[in-house]
Amino acid sequence: MVKGGTLLKQGNTSVSEQVMAEGCPVREVLDRVAGKWSILIVVAAAQGPIRFTELERSIEGISRRMLTLTLRNLERDGLMVRRVYPTVPPKVEYELTPIARELHRSLVTLTDWAGKHRHTIAAARRAYDEGHEHVPA
Repeated sequence: MVKGGTLLKQGNTSVSEQVMAEGCPVREVLDRVAGKWSILIVVAAAQGPIRFTELERSIEGISRRMLTLTLRNLERDGLMVRRVYPTVPPKVEYELTPIARELHRSLVTLTDWAGKHRHTIAAARRAYDEGHEHVPA
C-alpha cells in the first residue's frame, strides 16, 4: 500500500496510519514525552527526588516558566509526582513515577545513540550546508 508517497507493509499499515493520524492517543503521548524539555527533565530527575532549583540549574537554557509548565504537564500525565513539605520556606520535590522510570530506560538508549552518532550527524550537516549555501530557501 502506498500512502503519501511512502510504501507501507501491509502488516504495519493500521499502526502507521493510526500513529500518523491527528488526534491519535499514541501520537498525543509521543508529542508530550518527546518534547525537548520533557526529555531533559526526565533524564535530570532519574536519580531520585529533585528540587525545582536543582532541575533549573541542571537544564541549561530552560526558563522558569517553561520548567513550571513542563513539570505540570508531566505531573498531569502521571509521569512526575510533586511533593510539597510543610516547612518554611516550603520545600517542593519532584520524582519520576514508575512509568516515567520505564520511559527513562528508553531515553538512555536514545541518548546513547545520539552520543555515539553526534560526530557523524555534525559532519553530514556541514556537508549539506556547504552544498546548499547558495540555494534560496
